[in-house]
Amino acid sequence: MQHDVLILDFGSQYTQLIARRVRELNIYCEIHPFNHLPDDISRYKAVILSGSPFSVRAENAPHPDLSAIRGKIPLLGVCYGAQYLAHFGGGSVEPSNTREYGRANLSHIVEGEPFFEGVSPGTQVWMSHSDTIKALPDNARKLASTADVENAAYKIEGETTYAIQFHPEVYHSTDGKKILENFLVKIAGVAQTWTPDNFVDMTVDALKEQLGNDKVVLALSGGVDSSVAAVLLHKAIGENLHCIFVNNGLLRKNEFEKVLERYEGMDLNVTGVDASERFLSALAGVEDPELKRKAIGRTFIEVFDDEAHKIQDVKWLGQGTIYPDVIESVSVNGPSATIKSHHNVGGLPDFMKLKVVEPLRMLFKDEVRRVGASMGIDAGLLGRHPFPGPGLAIRILGDITAEKVRILQEVDDIFISGLKSWGLYDKVWQAGAILLPVNSVGVMGDERTYEKCVALRAVESTDGMTADWVNLPYDFLQKTSNDIINRVKGVNRVVYDISSKPPATIEWE
Repeated sequence: MQHDVLILDFGSQYTQLIARRVRELNIYCEIHPFNHLPDDISRYKAVILSGSPFSVRAENAPHPDLSAIRGKIPLLGVCYGAQYLAHFGGGSVEPSNTREYGRANLSHIVEGEPFFEGVSPGTQVWMSHSDTIKALPDNARKLASTADVENAAYKIEGETTYAIQFHPEVYHSTDGKKILENFLVKIAGVAQTWTPDNFVDMTVDALKEQLGNDKVVLALSGGVDSSVAAVLLHKAIGENLHCIFVNNGLLRKNEFEKVLERYEGMDLNVTGVDASERFLSALAGVEDPELKRKAIGRTFIEVFDDEAHKIQDVKWLGQGTIYPDVIESVSVNGPSATIKSHHNVGGLPDFMKLKVVEPLRMLFKDEVRRVGASMGIDAGLLGRHPFPGPGLAIRILGDITAEKVRILQEVDDIFISGLKSWGLYDKVWQAGAILLPVNSVGVMGDERTYEKCVALRAVESTDGMTADWVNLPYDFLQKTSNDIINRVKGVNRVVYDISSKPPATIEWE
C-alpha cells in the first residue's frame, strides 16, 4: 500500500473528514491515533495533525513526540494541531475572550504565499475552538487572520511546517479543499495517484500474493461492500472464491431471488441458502434489540459454518470491512461506547479456524462505489441504499413473527418502489419502513379497524455518522400513505420520521 499522508488523530469529530478530503484529491492517506504512531514515519510524504476536544493547556492533553516529523516531513497542524505546535514551541495559547466557533472570514492573507494560492481574502472558514493562539511559536510567521482570530494561520520558517486554527475539511470552509491541495501537492509534492483503477491493480496483485492457491469463502449480502469485495477477490483467485448468500427471512420483498439473479451475471461462484425458518425460530419471543442482533449473528454463523464445511480446504474468510470500521476500532479513546452492535465488526468464533482477508479495509464508502464502477459492476447495485445486516428484524419493534415480516416487506416495497418511480431514490442516502408495536383505531368504509402503525424514514448522509431527514414532497408522502393503507392488510396508519442523527439514530433499533 502507498504511504503518502499520515493523519494523527487527537480525537476530533472531524478527523475522518480530513481523510475524505485528502482522498478526494486522489491522494492516499491513513489515520493513526496520536498515541499509536506507525513504526516508520519516514515512509510518509506529509503529516497532518487533527483537531481535538482537548485543550493544549490541560494536564491530560495529547502530547506526542514529533521529533521524527518536525523539520523532516512537511507538517500541517489543524486547530488543536496548530495550538499544539504553538504551545509546545515557544508560543502561547490562552482561553479566548470571544466566541470562536462557527463561520468566520479570512480578513487578511499574506500575498505570494503558496499555501494560500488561489484563495482570496474574505473566504469563509469554520472555527471550532475555545482557546486561541496569543503568541506564535519560535521562528513563526503569520499568514492569515480573521476579525476575531489574529493568528488564524502561520508558517514556521526553516521548516515545511504550517498551521491553521480553522477546519479546512468541513464544507463550511469554502476553499478548504484548495488549501489542503496547496499544502499536499504544491508544497509537500505528494503525487495524486490514488485512483480506483490503481487501487484495483494494487489490491489484486496483493491478494494474489497473500492468498496464492488458497480457497476463500465470503458471505454476500447483496449490498455494495460485500459485492465489491467479491469481485476483487474473484479477479485475484477466480474459482477459488466461494460466495454464500444466506436468506435470513428478514430481507426485503423478493430480495433473495433478485440478488441471486443479479449475481448470476457477475460470473461469481455463489450458493444461495434459504434459512428463513431457522432464523425466525431463533428470534421467536425475542424483543430486546441487542438480543435480536445476537440471535441473528449466532444463527448466521451456524448457517454459514454449515455451508463452509461443504467446501473442502477453505483457509480464508473474506469480509467487506471498510475503513470507518477500522478507524473506530483503534480510536484515540478506545472503541466508542456501544450504542448498538455492528454486524461487520467482531471476532470469529474459535471453531471456524479461518484467517480473515479484507480487501476494502482502507476504503471509505464512496470510494468503494467508485472502485466498483471502475470494475464495471452494475450501477443499480452500486447505488443501493445501505441495508442493516440484521435486516427487517431491527425495523420491527418488539418480537418477530412471519406475519409482521410480511407486513413490513409489503410496506417497504411500496415505499422504495415509490421513491424509484418518483425519481427520488438516488437523492436519498437510506430509506426504509419501521413497524411499530402499537395498534391504533381507524375507519375503512363503515368498518372500525384496530391495526398497525408504520413509520417511514428517509435520510441524507455521506457515511451514516450523521444524517438529516429528507424533506420528501407532500404529494409523494400522501400517495405512499394511501397505497400502503389500501394495499397492505394489517396497517391503518402511516407516519413520517423527521428526526436527524444526532440525536436519533438512522435505524430505530
